[in-house]
Order: sequence, then structure tokens, then C-alpha cells
Amino acid sequence: MSVPGKEVKNGTYEFNDYMRAPDSRNRWEILQDALYNKKEGTYCGRSGKQWGITAVFYCVFFSCLAVFFAICMKGLLATLNEEKPRWILDSSIIGTNPGLGFRPVSDNEKEGALIWYSASNATQVQRWTGFLDTFLSDYINSTRLPTGGRNQQICSYTQAAKPGNVCAVNVNDWGPCSPQEGYGYNNSAPCVFVKLNRIYGWEPDCYNDSKDLPSEMPESLVRHIQTADKSWLNTIWVSCQGENPHDREVIGELEYYPKSQGFPSFYYPYVNTPGYLSPIVAVHFLRPKRSVIINVECRAWAKNIVYSNIKMEKKGAIHFELMIDD
Repeated sequence: MSVPGKEVKNGTYEFNDYMRAPDSRNRWEILQDALYNKKEGTYCGRSGKQWGITAVFYCVFFSCLAVFFAICMKGLLATLNEEKPRWILDSSIIGTNPGLGFRPVSDNEKEGALIWYSASNATQVQRWTGFLDTFLSDYINSTRLPTGGRNQQICSYTQAAKPGNVCAVNVNDWGPCSPQEGYGYNNSAPCVFVKLNRIYGWEPDCYNDSKDLPSEMPESLVRHIQTADKSWLNTIWVSCQGENPHDREVIGELEYYPKSQGFPSFYYPYVNTPGYLSPIVAVHFLRPKRSVIINVECRAWAKNIVYSNIKMEKKGAIHFELMIDD
């Protein structure tokens, strides 16, 4: 004997829907009832009381979450010093080995470290000189600095900056690499600016003895140090050359500005003084070969700068390519 509303299958009873009244609502009525059901008094499937309870719960939940987050942030900020990192030098992730950077750098990621232009194309020349204008804007116009340049002073190897002051970078020492000269780009003799990355509290151990220089130092730099003004010897020296033998044949003659060919030690240590600007060296490529990519490596020389020429993790050096079309 069968049971109404049930169906016998394999000796067991299973409910089926043949006794349920069919839904006579159209799609629009189903949508209306889903938003507001007059018979049940629900909005989106919940009564007003249920929605009220849900709203109160989430208000309390997110309020507690916001208070907890604020307490954590307040506790974290209370442990930070805006003027000095908690961990510096050997105890920090950055360590004690500053890296090198260069400008100009393309805004197109596909170009990577390649500086490529034609000296006869004014648009391309303006593009690269524009990158340098932006990079050097704080150097040229000190009023853009946080202190308006009021705490800058002229320093020397015998006179460091006074407390609260910073050493000014002399923009008149760049010769043909100055903005007035177009950084040499319109003459197919471009300038590339090199700078040392900042590490709080780091001080250089300079090669200041011309008789005690590393054997791998380029001969041109050795000659420069041996003939340089004795007062310049406390300098982090900079040298650039073609990365491979072929590159050294086509790179041509180089000049450096300022003439000290490096970063003077009186700019260090960096202690996050407002208005501080990193010293820079302009490398002038006088006659690079045209229409060929020249791989260039620039290196900083100090006893406490570790050097590695592995491309993906260079230390104490920087790599870029230069190509000038006719």
C-alpha cells in the first residue's frame, strides 16, 4: 500500500513533490517577494527584527576591530623614532654595504637600464634631459627642500657641517654636464649621474694612501689618485668602464665631475638631517661609438664597500647600457 506524498523505491520511502501546489508566480512577482514579502513581512528573506540584530552585531564587531587596530597602530608608532631607525648598520636588513644608483632612468620598464636615443631627434633628447631635470630639481633649486635650503653650508675636507646643517652640493662643478649644456645629450656626449645609496650612520673607510691601492683598481683611477690634490684623498672614488673587453673598445674617453671623481667623505655619515642631499658624480661620455649597445659598469671604491659583479645582485657597483643612434 502506497503512502500519499511518498514513493516506494528499493523498499524505502522517499518524499516527492507531486503533492506540492505549483508556484503560480511569474518572474517579476518572485523578484518582488525576494525583495519584500508582504505575507511574511520580510525584506530580502529577513524580518526587520532579524536585520536589526544583524546590523547591531556587525556594528559592534567592526567597532571592536577598529579599536583593536588603532591600539595596535598606536603601540607600534610609539616604538618608532622618526629621526633614526631602530636597527642600523650590521643589525639592519640593509647592512653596511651601500649600493650605487644612476640617472637618468627610463619610465618605460621594457627599456630597463638602457639609455637609448638619437642626438638628431629633439624629442628623444628632451625626454632624457627631462628625466635629469626632475632628478636634479632639488639640487638646483634648494627652496624645494624641507628646510628651504636654509641649513645648507659649503663644506670642505677640513670643515664638516655644523650640527643641524648639511653640506651643499655645488651644482657649478658639473661642467658640460650642467643643465645649461643640456647634459651633453644634444652633442652625442651624454652625462650619466651616479650616486651612493643612503645608509644611516655609515661612514666610509677611504683609500687615502696612493701607495696602498687594490690591484684590481683601474689604471686610470690609480693615476688620478696619485696625481690628485692631497686634500681630496678622503674620497669614495668612482670609476666607470666597459663591462666587457668589446665594450671597453667602444666606450671612448670618460670625464668625471666634480674633478675629485668621487663622493667626498665630509658628506658622511648620513643621519637623516632635513634638507640632506646625496653627493653625485657626473660621468661624461665624450666619444662613445654610435649605433651599438655599450654595457657600462660604474663602481664605488672604499675599503668598507664590498664589490660583486654578479649581474642580478651587484654590490658596490651599478650596470647600465648606453646606445646613441646617428
